[in-house]
Amino acid sequence: MDVLYKNNSKEIFAPLKEKWLVNKPEEEVRQKYICRLVDHYGYSLEQMAQEMQVTNSQRGQGAARADIVVWRTPKDKNENKYPLIVVECKAESVTIRKEDYYQGMNYASWLHADFFVTTNLKETRIFKIVTGEIPDRLEEIIDIPDISKATNQKEIDKLLKQAKAFTRDEFSRLLFKCHNIIRNNDKLSPEAAFDEISKILFIKIRYERENDEGQIFSHNRFVENRKAYEKLNKEMGVIDPVPFYQNLFERTKLQFASDHLFDDNAKIEIRENSFEQIVKELEIYNLSTTSDDVKGIAFEQFLGKTFRGELGQFFTPRTIVDFMVSILDPQEGELVCDPCCGSGGFLIKAFEHVRDKIERDVESQKEKIKALFYGADYDNLPEQEKMEVEAEVSEKFSIMNEELNVNNERGRLYSLSHNCIYGTDANPRMARTAKMNMIMHGDGHGGVHHHDGLLNVNGIFENRFDVILTNPPFGARVDKDLTISEVDKFTDQAMIDEYTKRYGEDYKSALKQVNDNIGKPLLSLYKIDNGLTEVLFIERCLNLLKPGGRMGIVLPEGVLNNTNLQKVRDFVESRAKILLIVSIPQDVFMASGATVKPSLMFFKKFTMEEAKVYAEIKANAEIDYDSKYSSEISAINEKLSKKGKKALSKEEKNDLNARKKKILEQRINEVKSTIKEQFDYEIPIAEVQKAGISTTGAPIENELIPLAEEFTPYRKKMVLWTVPSIETTYSISEDGILSRIRSIDGVPFVPEVFYKDSEK
Repeated sequence: MDVLYKNNSKEIFAPLKEKWLVNKPEEEVRQKYICRLVDHYGYSLEQMAQEMQVTNSQRGQGAARADIVVWRTPKDKNENKYPLIVVECKAESVTIRKEDYYQGMNYASWLHADFFVTTNLKETRIFKIVTGEIPDRLEEIIDIPDISKATNQKEIDKLLKQAKAFTRDEFSRLLFKCHNIIRNNDKLSPEAAFDEISKILFIKIRYERENDEGQIFSHNRFVENRKAYEKLNKEMGVIDPVPFYQNLFERTKLQFASDHLFDDNAKIEIRENSFEQIVKELEIYNLSTTSDDVKGIAFEQFLGKTFRGELGQFFTPRTIVDFMVSILDPQEGELVCDPCCGSGGFLIKAFEHVRDKIERDVESQKEKIKALFYGADYDNLPEQEKMEVEAEVSEKFSIMNEELNVNNERGRLYSLSHNCIYGTDANPRMARTAKMNMIMHGDGHGGVHHHDGLLNVNGIFENRFDVILTNPPFGARVDKDLTISEVDKFTDQAMIDEYTKRYGEDYKSALKQVNDNIGKPLLSLYKIDNGLTEVLFIERCLNLLKPGGRMGIVLPEGVLNNTNLQKVRDFVESRAKILLIVSIPQDVFMASGATVKPSLMFFKKFTMEEAKVYAEIKANAEIDYDSKYSSEISAINEKLSKKGKKALSKEEKNDLNARKKKILEQRINEVKSTIKEQFDYEIPIAEVQKAGISTTGAPIENELIPLAEEFTPYRKKMVLWTVPSIETTYSISEDGILSRIRSIDGVPFVPEVFYKDSEK
């Protein structure tokens, strides 16, 4: 059974209503799930109903309508018996929350259904309702019955007892099992084996995205499709065709070509029997419908353990990532960057953090619309008028749900995903892994590049970012002889034109960082005369930040207190305020193979006003000092300049030079003292003994959580930073048109109409 569209897909056919409807996102999910019930489970349309009204237990909140109801038989439906299944549908772009489960549970409970399903196509969850307790509760189970079991109570009872076991840990364990198949069969290194697992995962994702929701990439389906492929090649007389599993990968590379996940010449590097074994292991999951949270965290766990040791520095423990993101609290519309992003942990968390804010805001705006339409008079309206109100609210909600569609170019999540998240990593495997990891978590991968994080690329250039979150490599040095070469130049003219159009003249200037310095030492781009990678990245991050931008960085403990690195501290304090220093136990990074005791440091780059004040204080202090010691310095210089018979002895010159050096050192210290006195601010310092992870990577007590809860009200009270107040509200005109009004600090933009009736 196929979903039918007409009028350029603006309308969709609803067979249970026997009419064409406006093709809204939620409606499309509903019709696709009806097709799945027919094709995959074998139910007939005669035993289903769409938008069945149920008694509303929450008056004033709109009449309750179950999206899809399924009876055991058509006869049961005609005789108004209790149904078997109730389905609640959400638009594919909507993240299903717990409250959505319980809303549908009320419908299913009132109808005395055995099974309750909630789906947005990307994620489908199936529950049984545990009754006889106050309140009723949901228990997740594996599946609903197909038509052959619908009237067999023993089979139904058996399904109701099969609690769903698919968890992050289970998926992670399965990935390790697949990993071991490759290592045992094909003798690849852990990193190379991981690459092959990644390829198969993306083949599976592509297949399951392109097919009906029931079309899981199973071993049987792989065998059937291989036979069809080989038969077609034989009929067409193809000599020595590409093996089927390699052909699958070639098609997958094409689909993800714009994401640069795989090299053009990449191929599957394992035997076909290994490939088949892994397909069979993975076939119990449909990755296109598994929640991003489950997929993402499992993939992350798999990453961390696979690369433990040699590549451990690429993985910042999630407890640290969560804490640092919560401290800096990125907002909608802010640009976030990690110039040495590793597996993408900071970027993923920042994306999720802002996405959650957007989703909650849209839900709160929906509540306002519900209050507008479901007023005190609603319960007294005739049934027909109630239905009209519900239809109008449903339409408004469907439009608002498009804000959460990552593929809708005008939506808020699209803007977050495509315009706000950026990262680079110099290791090609890690850059690719970060992209994969972000896709698994829900998106935001388009701004990630394989590139030296110390050089500009795409939208990653100076004075551009609101938030930097990073864990740079420690202890390594950039050689003084390392020069910028032609290889570092970005030469894709089509992309240069695209980026210039997108970022303007600032992008042209950003290209000069490389283009105008070919043949020069990389270190010549930086002011701090130090080749340590962690030091270079401190300067790089400060350069990337906008005035007033903030950053969180993992550094070796004491990097700003080390007397050998005094110039580093002087540089930092001349450009930024220190917001917070947190000392964490060395144990935290041991699971990732690191041995250096780290600190988490948070900075805010000076605003333009702060930079001006700092410069004035410094200039005045230097003037005061020069006037205080200028006569003595002049006298010393005069004596040192004497020649001939009046020339000083070597010992006298040494004494005067020592005195001069002492005065200049005193000058530096006195200037610093004046700046510290006049540009004074509090620097919170904290030390935690337990940061949520043990030396083996096991979860333990996390003292960072209460620290973050304590810091947030403190930084708001002290106004440690300010961000533009960007608000999005939705208004409804007298003729029913829904508009989006966005404002910055209370100044509104022109209202934006989502679409007009003629465009539906």
